[in-house]
Amino acid sequence: MSDKVREFAEVPQQFVKEGTQFLHRCTKPNKKEYIQICKAVAIGFAVMGFIGYFVKLIHIPINNILVGGA
Repeated sequence: MSDKVREFAEVPQQFVKEGTQFLHRCTKPNKKEYIQICKAVAIGFAVMGFIGYFVKLIHIPINNILVGGA
């Protein structure tokens, strides 16, 4: 019984330990890295926007054909 309690208490301790190690290894991005990340995110937003636009552009005529313009 004591082993189960010890094992149950060890899991959160291990999680906190690994979390603090991870946070200590992390660094803030410098200006160049930050700009690169922002460009990648902007390109991703643009690509997804164009994909959505073209899907909608194709969907409208197909929907009108199927529904009959109702």
